[in-house]
Amino acid sequence: MTNPKLLWLRKNLFSTWYNSLLTVVCLIMLFWVVRGVLIWAITQAQWAVVQVNLRLFLVGRFPQTLYWRVWIVLAIASTLSAITLGLFFGKQQLTKWKIALVAFIAALLLIILPLDLISRLWLLLIASLLFAGYWFGVKFAQLISPWLSLVWLLSFPLILWLIGGGFGLQSVSTNLWNGLLLTLLMAAISIVLSFPLGVLLALGRTNNLPVIRWFSILYIEIIRGVPLIGILFLAQVMLPLFLPTDLRLDRVVRAIAGLVMFSAAYMAENVRGGLQAIPRGQFEAAKALGLNTPLVVLFIVLPQALRAVIPAIVGQFIGLFKDTSLLSLVGLVELTGIARSILAQPQFIGRYAEVYLFVGLIYWVFCYSMSLASRRLERQLSQ
Repeated sequence: MTNPKLLWLRKNLFSTWYNSLLTVVCLIMLFWVVRGVLIWAITQAQWAVVQVNLRLFLVGRFPQTLYWRVWIVLAIASTLSAITLGLFFGKQQLTKWKIALVAFIAALLLIILPLDLISRLWLLLIASLLFAGYWFGVKFAQLISPWLSLVWLLSFPLILWLIGGGFGLQSVSTNLWNGLLLTLLMAAISIVLSFPLGVLLALGRTNNLPVIRWFSILYIEIIRGVPLIGILFLAQVMLPLFLPTDLRLDRVVRAIAGLVMFSAAYMAENVRGGLQAIPRGQFEAAKALGLNTPLVVLFIVLPQALRAVIPAIVGQFIGLFKDTSLLSLVGLVELTGIARSILAQPQFIGRYAEVYLFVGLIYWVFCYSMSLASRRLERQLSQ
């Protein structure tokens, strides 16, 4: 019996003589490009710029004596993420080679990362919490399923308290929230806030009341007609003008407001596409069962609509995560901004390729992780 992989290769890459020629030419070009990149990365690149400034890339100017708070935040987020993965994908049991691969990657990171002993011990603890959290999510899925969303919501104030301080902890100015730490905070908070706002705008645009419908339409169309950088500048400059003179919002809060306003408009259109895909018979059947309009939307229409547009929603989340790179233009030193600061160091002037390749790798890891999780979630919900 012919191997299915060989059949796929023959059908897609070597079906005709010209397809075979194009395949060979592309493979040669790919080999030439990869070979050149590897030679440059191994023999010419100066990766000391990343090794020396790794702390700046990750946490910026956050006080070194308070790193333990960042490690606790990472442990909380990692544990909850692992529990969530175990809850949603627990039916797809991890094979031995997958467990071995994850363990190998964790051990490799512990060895090659330029960290001190305390940081290595923290990483070892977090790796252990990842495995324990995944096992807990698989084992007690029915028990924790109703409470997981509430635990995630409660974790956000705890994380902000640990990072910002106050209420018994030493305060840390937002000017010291830099690098990847600021990027992840801004992206996570903006995603959490823009999603429900986008859903409400989508429902408002399909509402029968003219006031609500036209307000939603105006908001969505105006915001979608303005570039994000314009929204960010408006949030930084004009938002304080609408507030009392004695109320001064932090720059981080104003930036979050701009990201949420911008993302919610696009999220509303994604959700509206899902709402339009629901047959009218679903409404009529729910009404016939005696459900009122809010219950119909909440329990019948919205779950089906959101399931239909998971790829578009996750694509919006990925775009929002990458859009945080524009925050450096409004004075916030996130991952891209800290990269520019590192390139200004006299001993590393001109090392653009190494710095931006490392930054691009970080963005790719997080964006691909979200994309992979969305595909697995689609398969899980389609079963």
